[in-house]
Amino acid sequence: MSKAANLEIRRLRKHYLVDGGALTVLDDIDLSIRPGEFIAIVGASGCGKSTLLRLIIGLDNDYEGDILLDGRRISDTGLDRGIVFQEHRLFPWLTVRKNIETGLLNNTRLSPEEKEKSVREHIELVDLQGFENAWPHQLSGGMSQRVAIARALVNRPEVLLLDEPFGALDAFTRHFLQDELLRISAEEGITMVLVTHDIEEAIYLADRVVVMQPRPGRIKRVVEVDLPRPRRRDSREFAHLESDLLADFAGERAA
Repeated sequence: MSKAANLEIRRLRKHYLVDGGALTVLDDIDLSIRPGEFIAIVGASGCGKSTLLRLIIGLDNDYEGDILLDGRRISDTGLDRGIVFQEHRLFPWLTVRKNIETGLLNNTRLSPEEKEKSVREHIELVDLQGFENAWPHQLSGGMSQRVAIARALVNRPEVLLLDEPFGALDAFTRHFLQDELLRISAEEGITMVLVTHDIEEAIYLADRVVVMQPRPGRIKRVVEVDLPRPRRRDSREFAHLESDLLADFAGERAA
């Protein structure tokens, strides 16, 4: 099982230089994420959701404020964080097994035998036994995303970041993989942070939903999803919460 982490974001501010001036993308972001918690971040385009993930993963260290992982300030990428994007980004010249192995290239803690064991365990975790030697072009979109999830988890990170991971998939596959993600979350006990445009997906998966507003990106509110699991999308409580959150987006469009 992966070690879950406590993630603290304090007074976070991020801007880019545009036409000689500072364009603020994120402003005064404060958020505490408990170990093992599943957080969904939603908001209109341009509110800085994906920028926030880039800062947490360490792809950009030019920011004000603090992002702390178990008290350590994040300033670079590391094996303690994994990420899955909307596009699976598999290497077409590598098999499923070899694609997952690439996640271990910078891991000097594990012996070759331990790496092989971890790859095998994560192929089983995403239920791809029998496809170890398949090529990416032989996989469905959903299977490719499961490989991407296994690759992100193979180092047993403390935090898994998910940037619209199911956005390009059909509804049936998306629902199936949402359930798979919940199963993996329960089995691994890992802290998960999901960015999504899909309000229904956020409610179905998350313990809390963070609603962001754009220009610049700020947290508008944080909503506890106090619904029993497994959650029913057709329940009155689910529909009420979905309607409440959708009203935030209607307000943004009206503004």
